[in-house]
Amino acid sequence: MRLLAVDTATEACSVALWLDGEAVERYEVAGRTHTERLLPLVQQLLAETGVRPAQLDGLVAGIGPGSFAGVRIAVGFVKGLALALDRPVVGVSSLAMLAQGAIEAGAERVMACIDARMSEVYWGAYERGPGGLARALLPDRVMPPGAIEADLVAGVWVAAGTGWGTYEALLKQRLKIEPSFIDGQALPHAAAALRLALPAFASGQALSGDELAPAYLRDRVALTLVEQQAARAAKADGAGSEPANPANI
Repeated sequence: MRLLAVDTATEACSVALWLDGEAVERYEVAGRTHTERLLPLVQQLLAETGVRPAQLDGLVAGIGPGSFAGVRIAVGFVKGLALALDRPVVGVSSLAMLAQGAIEAGAERVMACIDARMSEVYWGAYERGPGGLARALLPDRVMPPGAIEADLVAGVWVAAGTGWGTYEALLKQRLKIEPSFIDGQALPHAAAALRLALPAFASGQALSGDELAPAYLRDRVALTLVEQQAARAAKADGAGSEPANPANI
């Protein structure tokens, strides 16, 4: 099975190919240049592995949560390519991808958290499930870190994601956990999305391209003027694009 995965939901831009039972990945921290970097990375990966788009059996998209623009880029790219090639697709959560990366490094339970800006975080709790795949303990959510309430199971937890890099002390307090390890710079990888998507392809649960949808978790992209002023005041007080064209591959 040959599967291509794409993720641009955060600062990272990554593409990965499942080939002969292994994942081959190209990964960059692209900032806001995803539209410029995505297609070259896909073309480079396919060229180096000798795989043509028509030889792909399916496609995987990182569907968020994350940057609204970033999520749209990956979902739009994968949707367009899936429709052009008539191939099935699977969408994978950015938080699940973070958790999967930590689990593959040895974690049993992971609190994944992405800085959502606007004084909020995207977060979800995961554990090692069958086959070493991340399994959600709680639904992915978005809220201010100071509003989080969760009754997590006892045990050793690993913390992953930029939300931890921004709000470590507050998250520890609200979640009532002391992680054994914190990676506050961790970002999702498309290779993790491939591994999480494999069971859906194997069981025939993949979707058609037109069914693929982003998981934004919230419906606004910017603070109001009043909220911006309040955020600046709190900081002073010491507180706390269009998708790439798949036809060009």
